[in-house]
Amino acid sequence: MTIGNFSYMPESSESLNSLRTDSQMLNHQMSIVSTSRPVVSQLQQNNEKILPQLLHQLILDLSIPEKREYALIELSKQRENYPDLAILLWHSFGTVATLLYEIVSVYHYLYPLTISMADSTKASNSLSLLQCIASHPQTRQHFLSAHIPLFLYPFLNTASKSRRIEYLKLTCLGVIGALVKSDDEEVIVFLLETEIIPLCLRIMETGSDISKTVSIFIVQKILMDDRGLAYVCATAERFYAVTSVLNNMVMGLLESPSRRILKHIVRSYLRLSDNTRARDALRKCLPEPLRKIDPSFYPCLKEEPMLKKWLLQLICNTEPIDENHPM
Repeated sequence: MTIGNFSYMPESSESLNSLRTDSQMLNHQMSIVSTSRPVVSQLQQNNEKILPQLLHQLILDLSIPEKREYALIELSKQRENYPDLAILLWHSFGTVATLLYEIVSVYHYLYPLTISMADSTKASNSLSLLQCIASHPQTRQHFLSAHIPLFLYPFLNTASKSRRIEYLKLTCLGVIGALVKSDDEEVIVFLLETEIIPLCLRIMETGSDISKTVSIFIVQKILMDDRGLAYVCATAERFYAVTSVLNNMVMGLLESPSRRILKHIVRSYLRLSDNTRARDALRKCLPEPLRKIDPSFYPCLKEEPMLKKWLLQLICNTEPIDENHPM
């Protein structure tokens, strides 16, 4: 499944086969129960574009508990085929409430960690459709005004290492990532007011590699906005909270370098150096592996010339000042 620009492998082929079998059984039951509706059983088993009337029927089926799981799966497949799916989801009666219900209904599984594959799949597909709404320019503002991102924060706040919970966490990060990719100032203001940065910092320290990548991408996008940069640099506590996590990530990359993570780290530091006070602080606290360009990073720099350019600019911006040097 693709989340934004990041891919995540499904749990297992057995789980997927089981899910397909369940969907086929449900599909058969649906065709028996109702003959007045479009025959949903004729839907393709892949991601090919379906007819508009079938898409509309799937949206209606979200309100029927017995048909919801299958509808969620099929609608998630159609996100790329119907660019305006977000508008249909947002303005159809009860659909967003249904998606939120599927998400909230798994909260109690976070403590203790006993979430089933079926519940995890329904919540994940609901989140995928919310990401569709968050990405669309005509529904994004409604999404924020309803404070829907707050429903995702409990997943981001859990320290669980469970694979299914981690997958839901990653999907939630995909929704937030879709918001910040829009470069919308109102998105940044909302995320700052709801304190998304501390949640991302925790994931950057303890999450899986792909969760770390999406989290630092979110932090970087917030920093690229003037309001985000001012927020982080407003107090020493915020500045050092961010840079200490970035520093720890740099040290972790010495053992297992990641070009994508390194790129986001360097760009975050480089953006911080645009602030006068932050630049002065970075002259003293920029990690040595970056300032001296540790050999572990050579392959990453060779693969991406722009990364090398950003790193050299960062080193130049934060070069320590010799206080004994005559003026």
